[in-house]
Amino acid sequence: MTDNPMLTSLTAPAPAHLADDVLVEVGLADRMAPLGTAIGVLWVAWNGRGVAAVDLAEDGPAAAAHHQVVSGRRTLLADALPASLAGPIARRLSGDRSARITLDLRGHTDFEVAVWEKALDIPFGEVRPYGWIAAEIGRPKAVRAVGTALGHNPVPLVVPCHRVVRTDGTIGQYSLGGPGNKRAILAAEGLDPDGLETAARRGERLIGSDTTHIVCWPTCRHARRVSAAHRVPFRSLRDAQARGYRACKVCRPTAIEAAA
Repeated sequence: MTDNPMLTSLTAPAPAHLADDVLVEVGLADRMAPLGTAIGVLWVAWNGRGVAAVDLAEDGPAAAAHHQVVSGRRTLLADALPASLAGPIARRLSGDRSARITLDLRGHTDFEVAVWEKALDIPFGEVRPYGWIAAEIGRPKAVRAVGTALGHNPVPLVVPCHRVVRTDGTIGQYSLGGPGNKRAILAAEGLDPDGLETAARRGERLIGSDTTHIVCWPTCRHARRVSAAHRVPFRSLRDAQARGYRACKVCRPTAIEAAA
């Protein structure tokens, strides 16, 4: 017992939500709220450790139930994201890669996390093939494993796996509602998915400039500045290098053989 009269006079009960707030803050429970996007309403789960999931569901209860099963943590619905999270997510989705969003990626492998972190480097309105990520993380032969990891991305849009396409130039699948949603998101970022695939079928896997002799991925901001009169398409980095072109230091095209 205490003899402190100030403490003994405290008779007000703790707020009913206090226990839930504490559990969420320490990462033993999650909150989940809706987020409007180019493909409709998504549901974002978060806790004191960071954003844990972005999911597509019919409604909040369905989203919370699914996340609770996947995460093993109690999931509480909220009306909206807190401002401290809503602001950075909005900036990130509009292309601001400097917006800081902490992620809660517990339970995933180091390889998966490395793949997802590398996907964060892909700028808004640009795409890279699976093989680029594999090469960038030092696992150039793990192209299919990269595709699998991206398919398991728990925080799509926040980690922009929609900006990673198949090595053969096709847009590929998407865990957040299928390839149609992937195309819609890329279109909202200013890309033409059908045009990208058509160019890839013509053998335009890389684009060089005959004035700088630098070769880029077609969506690289530098490639998009090259006028039609000076654009030189290449099927591979090897072909470009054989003609005296060097790889762009910004988009870093790589020699890719395997497809995913």
